[in-house]
Amino acid sequence: MADFPDSTIDRKTLLPQLFPNPENYLLLAGLAGTAKDSAAWTQEADNLITLGGAMGAAVSMGLGMALSAPDRQVAVMTGDGELLMNAGVLATVASVMPDNLTIVCVDNGQHGETGGQPGHTSRRTDLAKMAEGAGIPSVMTISSPDEIPAAAKFLTDTPAPRFLCARVMPGAPTVYKRNWDLAECRLIFKRAFSAR
Repeated sequence: MADFPDSTIDRKTLLPQLFPNPENYLLLAGLAGTAKDSAAWTQEADNLITLGGAMGAAVSMGLGMALSAPDRQVAVMTGDGELLMNAGVLATVASVMPDNLTIVCVDNGQHGETGGQPGHTSRRTDLAKMAEGAGIPSVMTISSPDEIPAAAKFLTDTPAPRFLCARVMPGAPTVYKRNWDLAECRLIFKRAFSAR
């Protein structure tokens, strides 16, 4: 596998540094690693919904949230494999241009849930270039911890929609046992979503 030789970011410490005030967002996390990282980081806060069994849906759902709550900031955390399952959504985001949507792709270049097989981004695929080509106005890639402060500033200071590709070291996500009562999780999040 062609790992990211320049990537030295530990995924387990990334999100708290990017979003020091998670309570200011409606948060949506895609499958697997990003869901575990996000749940552990926020202790499954009421304003976080994590997905299960919805491969490729994170950005689409986040776009819907952003459009239905234009007065709230929405942040989507997704993985490279999941995003590639529905990469066309980047063009939809760029066409609609929600000014309250942030997308963070935690890109480890592998399919962690199915054994760590090399993903397309470990070879030639560049998700940031795809986002830029789709027309998303603010795009950034980071691969080292010293770039994280600039990335956090990028997420608050650049025009939305914005896309951050965080190339992280391969490795397991945060160990965290999520609440799998999805009906309960939906109701909890709905109350946070409705609180204005």
